[in-house]
Amino acid sequence: MMPDRISIWPYVIDDVPRLFEAVIESKAQLSEWLPWCHPDYSIDDSRSWVESQIVAFKEGTEYAFLIVNGNNRLLGGCGLNYIDRPNLRANLGYWVRSSDARKGIATEAVRLLTAWVFSQKEFRRLEILACEGNQASQRVAERSGATSEGVLRNRINLRGRLHDAVIYSIVR
Repeated sequence: MMPDRISIWPYVIDDVPRLFEAVIESKAQLSEWLPWCHPDYSIDDSRSWVESQIVAFKEGTEYAFLIVNGNNRLLGGCGLNYIDRPNLRANLGYWVRSSDARKGIATEAVRLLTAWVFSQKEFRRLEILACEGNQASQRVAERSGATSEGVLRNRINLRGRLHDAVIYSIVR
């Protein structure tokens, strides 16, 4: 099933309340795989993160986008971090709010982000890391056209527990 038309846009400070709402709605699902989503997540966490991402985007140290539908509803987020400029590589991540999961939104967002990156930036390689247990994230990587390159043992530390991770790549 294809999602309704979605777009990705860099965050602005006015996005804080709706980001907070989406995270709170999805906290149970997000906290299992994303270390930034914790039991005491607050609107101040959303505000601090958006403020830091506005600066990071301008400086080119990270590129965070919100995912919205045609009604401007915030569906989730995607972006690039762990930028390795000498090797023209970056990590690509994504999440979708619980009420909009399993609709192809993350897959389409990855495609939009990849198109933006390869048309606007110099990167040659994007990497997606998904914990072995995170089947939903792995499906998104595969459906977006990323290539599985193997399993990295003890690669992701979530709340003090090491997880093996599948690494995917998208190359220019």
